[in-house]
Amino acid sequence: MPVIKTQFTLRLDPVNHAKIKKIADAEKRSMTNMIEMIIIKEIECYEKKNGVIEITDEDIYIK
Repeated sequence: MPVIKTQFTLRLDPVNHAKIKKIADAEKRSMTNMIEMIIIKEIECYEKKNGVIEITDEDIYIK
């Protein structure tokens, strides 16, 4: 079964882009996968500090 993922445009400062690229290369990941992993880790950190973010079907937008 295919994984459904939402696409969006992300604009990065060139310095941050270069740093994420170096991290991705070191981790043998694509830029996209590295950014996704950074987001996942940040959400986990936020939820540990503030509690679980409740999501309903209405919150999820699928084209």
